[in-house]
Amino acid sequence: MNKEQYNYLSKQILDSSIEVHRTMGPGLLESVYEECLLEELRSRGIFCEQQVYLPLIYKGKELNKDFRLDILVENKIIIEIKAVEYLQAVHNAQIISYLKLADKKLGFLINFNVSLLKEGFKRFVNGF
Repeated sequence: MNKEQYNYLSKQILDSSIEVHRTMGPGLLESVYEECLLEELRSRGIFCEQQVYLPLIYKGKELNKDFRLDILVENKIIIEIKAVEYLQAVHNAQIISYLKLADKKLGFLINFNVSLLKEGFKRFVNGF
Protein backbone atom coordinates (compact mmCIF):
# COMPACT_ATOMS: atom_id res chain seq x y z
CA MET A 1 0.00 0.00 0.00
CA ASN A 2 1.43 3.36 -0.98
CA LYS A 3 1.24 6.70 0.83
CA GLU A 4 -1.70 7.95 -1.26
CA GLN A 5 -3.73 4.86 -0.36
CA TYR A 6 -2.95 5.32 3.34
CA ASN A 7 -3.97 8.99 3.06
CA TYR A 8 -7.22 8.09 1.29
CA LEU A 9 -8.13 5.49 3.94
CA SER A 10 -7.14 7.88 6.73
CA LYS A 11 -9.54 10.50 5.37
CA GLN A 12 -12.31 7.91 5.09
CA ILE A 13 -11.71 6.82 8.69
CA LEU A 14 -11.81 10.41 9.93
CA ASP A 15 -14.93 11.28 7.89
CA SER A 16 -16.66 8.07 8.99
CA SER A 17 -15.78 8.71 12.63
CA ILE A 18 -17.17 12.25 12.42
CA GLU A 19 -20.38 10.93 10.86
CA VAL A 20 -20.81 8.32 13.61
CA HIS A 21 -20.14 10.92 16.32
CA ARG A 22 -22.50 13.43 14.70
CA THR A 23 -25.25 10.80 14.43
CA MET A 24 -24.85 9.01 17.77
CA GLY A 25 -23.29 11.66 20.02
CA PRO A 26 -21.13 10.96 23.08
CA GLY A 27 -22.09 8.82 26.07
CA LEU A 28 -22.58 5.36 24.58
CA LEU A 29 -20.61 2.13 24.97
CA GLU A 30 -17.48 1.44 22.92
CA SER A 31 -19.22 -1.55 21.34
CA VAL A 32 -21.94 0.73 19.94
CA TYR A 33 -19.41 3.03 18.29
CA GLU A 34 -17.49 0.03 16.98
CA GLU A 35 -20.58 -1.37 15.25
CA CYS A 36 -21.57 2.02 13.84
CA LEU A 37 -18.07 2.82 12.57
CA LEU A 38 -17.80 -0.61 11.00
CA GLU A 39 -21.09 -0.05 9.19
CA GLU A 40 -20.10 3.46 8.07
CA LEU A 41 -16.76 2.28 6.66
CA ARG A 42 -18.32 -0.71 4.91
CA SER A 43 -21.01 1.53 3.39
CA ARG A 44 -18.12 3.44 1.77
CA GLY A 45 -16.80 0.24 0.20
CA ILE A 46 -13.92 -0.23 2.64
CA PHE A 47 -13.06 -3.75 3.77
CA CYS A 48 -13.04 -3.97 7.57
CA GLU A 49 -12.77 -6.75 10.11
CA GLN A 50 -13.96 -6.57 13.69
CA GLN A 51 -12.38 -7.97 16.87
CA VAL A 52 -9.41 -9.39 14.97
CA TYR A 53 -7.39 -12.01 16.83
CA LEU A 54 -3.78 -11.02 17.47
CA PRO A 55 -1.67 -13.74 19.12
CA LEU A 56 0.98 -12.98 21.72
CA ILE A 57 4.34 -14.07 20.32
CA TYR A 58 7.23 -14.07 22.78
CA LYS A 59 10.72 -14.96 21.51
CA GLY A 60 9.20 -16.71 18.53
CA LYS A 61 6.74 -18.78 20.57
CA GLU A 62 2.97 -18.25 20.59
CA LEU A 63 1.78 -18.04 24.18
CA ASN A 64 -1.62 -18.76 25.67
CA LYS A 65 -2.75 -15.13 25.47
CA ASP A 66 -4.13 -13.03 22.69
CA PHE A 67 -5.30 -9.53 21.96
CA ARG A 68 -8.27 -8.26 19.97
CA LEU A 69 -8.04 -5.39 17.54
CA ASP A 70 -11.31 -3.44 17.52
CA ILE A 71 -11.26 -2.80 13.77
CA LEU A 72 -8.70 -3.68 11.10
CA VAL A 73 -9.12 -1.68 7.88
CA GLU A 74 -8.00 -3.24 4.60
CA ASN A 75 -5.70 -5.50 6.66
CA LYS A 76 -3.41 -2.45 7.08
CA ILE A 77 -4.79 0.09 9.58
CA ILE A 78 -5.73 -0.57 13.20
CA ILE A 79 -8.55 1.34 14.86
CA GLU A 80 -8.84 1.23 18.63
CA ILE A 81 -12.11 2.64 19.95
CA LYS A 82 -12.66 4.21 23.35
CA ALA A 83 -15.59 5.87 25.11
CA VAL A 84 -13.84 7.34 28.15
CA GLU A 85 -13.80 10.69 29.90
CA TYR A 86 -10.12 11.24 29.09
CA LEU A 87 -7.58 9.35 27.00
CA GLN A 88 -4.76 8.16 29.23
CA ALA A 89 -1.13 7.35 28.44
CA VAL A 90 -2.01 3.65 28.68
CA HIS A 91 -4.42 4.05 25.75
CA ASN A 92 -1.62 5.51 23.62
CA ALA A 93 0.69 2.68 24.71
CA GLN A 94 -1.98 0.13 23.78
CA ILE A 95 -2.30 1.28 20.15
CA ILE A 96 1.47 1.61 19.80
CA SER A 97 1.91 -1.94 21.12
CA TYR A 98 -0.78 -3.27 18.79
CA LEU A 99 0.94 -1.64 15.80
CA LYS A 100 4.23 -3.29 16.72
CA LEU A 101 2.74 -6.70 17.56
CA ALA A 102 0.66 -6.78 14.38
CA ASP A 103 3.46 -5.26 12.26
CA LYS A 104 1.16 -2.51 10.93
CA LYS A 105 2.24 0.99 9.96
CA LEU A 106 -0.79 3.10 10.84
CA GLY A 107 -3.32 3.19 13.63
CA PHE A 108 -6.02 5.43 15.06
CA LEU A 109 -7.15 5.82 18.64
CA ILE A 110 -10.66 7.27 18.64
CA ASN A 111 -12.43 8.40 21.79
CA PHE A 112 -16.10 9.02 21.04
CA ASN A 113 -16.93 10.37 24.50
CA VAL A 114 -15.99 13.97 23.63
CA SER A 115 -17.88 17.12 22.59
CA LEU A 116 -15.94 17.49 19.32
CA LEU A 117 -14.49 14.38 17.71
CA LYS A 118 -11.24 16.14 16.77
CA GLU A 119 -10.49 16.22 20.53
CA GLY A 120 -10.62 12.42 20.65
CA PHE A 121 -9.05 11.46 17.32
CA LYS A 122 -5.37 10.47 17.39
CA ARG A 123 -3.15 9.08 14.64
CA PHE A 124 -0.18 6.81 15.32
CA VAL A 125 2.53 5.63 12.95
CA ASN A 126 4.95 2.74 13.24
CA GLY A 127 7.97 3.30 11.00
CA PHE A 128 5.94 5.11 8.34
